Amino acid sequence: SLRLCLRERAFFKSQLRGLLRASVHGQMRLMFPMVSGIQELREAKAIVEECKLELKREGHAFAENIPMGIMIEMPSAVMVADHLAAECDFLSIGTNDLIQYSLALDRLNEHVGYLYQPLHPAVLRMIQHTVAAGHAAGKRVSICGKMASDPLFTLVLLGLGLDALSMNAAALPMVKRVIRKSNFADAKQMAEHVLTLPTTEDIEAVVRAHAERYLGDLDQYNTTT
Repeated sequence: SLRLCLRERAFFKSQLRGLLRASVHGQMRLMFPMVSGIQELREAKAIVEECKLELKREGHAFAENIPMGIMIEMPSAVMVADHLAAECDFLSIGTNDLIQYSLALDRLNEHVGYLYQPLHPAVLRMIQHTVAAGHAAGKRVSICGKMASDPLFTLVLLGLGLDALSMNAAALPMVKRVIRKSNFADAKQMAEHVLTLPTTEDIEAVVRAHAERYLGDLDQYNTTT
């Protein structure tokens, strides 16, 4: 996490120096994980600048303008997403941890794993809030984690305004199928509707009904709900 990197600065700088030196061989973007607030982002960016100065003094080449973004994985980051978006180049919502920390559960614990609910009203509102903050600052907002790879959620994520979905290769065919058969106007209308609903069950009923129009019987797919 970024907290560990900021505490173990020598370790962090060795990683950054390696990345900077590798940046001359192709396009690169840096993304900081587990950012809780603006101070952590500023400290990380300052260390990147320190590494650049060191590499210049040593005569090593690196790309000058590497985009730097952050993962939105904590509720605290969601609440200050407008400040974070103003000081980074892109945002990526990490749904696995965001859901876990927001709903106070351990998704790997069999006793409370059933509480892992991607369609919880609070989760969808946090995604919406982050997207709005990023777009207001002119920044792209992507999403990753199990939620992004599940075709059940594709339409609602598109409707919430996500610019990109990051997933494993196996999930691509079904997600692409939904995207190709749908249109943004319908997805947006559906997302606006589910944001008004009070329970996960109400939201899932609407989302499943829309997804089945493009995928048929959803029971054949390994969805996360």
